[in-house]
Amino acid sequence: ITGFSASILANTQKANFVVYKAPYSITNYNNMDTSGINNWKKLYNSDTSWNIGAFNNGGGFTNPNYLGWGLYDMNTHFVNGDSCYVIKLNNSNYKKFKINNLANGIYNFTYANIDGTNTQNITLNKANYSGKNFAYYNLSSNSAIDREPLSANWDLTFARYTSFLAPSNTPYSVVGVLSNKGVTVAQANNVAQPNSYSNYSAHFFNTSISEIGSDWKSFDLANNKWNLVMDTVYFVKSKQGSIWKLSFTHFGGSANGNIIFVKELLNSVGIRSDKSATITSLTITPNPSSTDKVNVIYEIQSPITKITLNVFDITGKLLITNKLTPIQGLYYHSLNTSQLNKGVYTVQINADGKTSNQKLIIQ
Repeated sequence: ITGFSASILANTQKANFVVYKAPYSITNYNNMDTSGINNWKKLYNSDTSWNIGAFNNGGGFTNPNYLGWGLYDMNTHFVNGDSCYVIKLNNSNYKKFKINNLANGIYNFTYANIDGTNTQNITLNKANYSGKNFAYYNLSSNSAIDREPLSANWDLTFARYTSFLAPSNTPYSVVGVLSNKGVTVAQANNVAQPNSYSNYSAHFFNTSISEIGSDWKSFDLANNKWNLVMDTVYFVKSKQGSIWKLSFTHFGGSANGNIIFVKELLNSVGIRSDKSATITSLTITPNPSSTDKVNVIYEIQSPITKITLNVFDITGKLLITNKLTPIQGLYYHSLNTSQLNKGVYTVQINADGKTSNQKLIIQ
């Protein structure tokens, strides 16, 4: 609902639910069928950014004005859809689907049975969901759903979502913790005394929504129980700048679903400046990446004099530095990653000493 991204997510955790990118342009919508659907690309939401939903992962990342499902027109400021999809709602119910456009703040999309019957032409007005991250729509009941709290009123969501195994990028279902837009998280591993450790300034605060994620626990097959990683501590910086220490003490799994954690306020707003306040968003696409270039999209909210993009390996060694143009606003930068080996890296935007970080996986 907010921002430049025009992200459209799919509930990939719904039983037997799949989004397929059809090998048809939007002009072929009326004549499309499901021949060869098992070979079509399946689409998933990003687990690092709310700005990249399943439909934004349709390809075309070489063009910064392409949003995965349509092309942004710089003259009209519309996003015009160009793709067709088939959505598997359950084992026996399929819908063909197209996003016609996003125009004047209104999403216009169409879906129907594969044979074209029961066509629904839907408009969804962003203004009806002011202050929220997303609006929702149910294709089975043909109804819009207003289910999300105001973005200003929450920091973390505890959910089942799709993550990806590196380096194969295989999707799998996990239960974990995702952070809200504007909330950043630093993860401290191998902490000798986690109960008393509070040195948050020694760690990167990342914009990845799954920096907490699901890896604070693991399943012990031999003993049929969940084990927690007890020497990991998370520092969560709210949108207001307060920093909380978070550590997990129990996970109930399928028995009851309980997630139990301890939180401690380390500083309140006004005691310590927010090191990432200048940079309001940082997104990398594609991520994970198997190409020689990735797109880094970032937004600067206040005037600056110097900005650089840095890439670090897992040891903290600086590998790449790019100077960027120090101008306020939303910008796109093409980062050459051909010199990076397969692995996990940290991409950092440094604007006048204030930093924002995002994890990058090279496959």
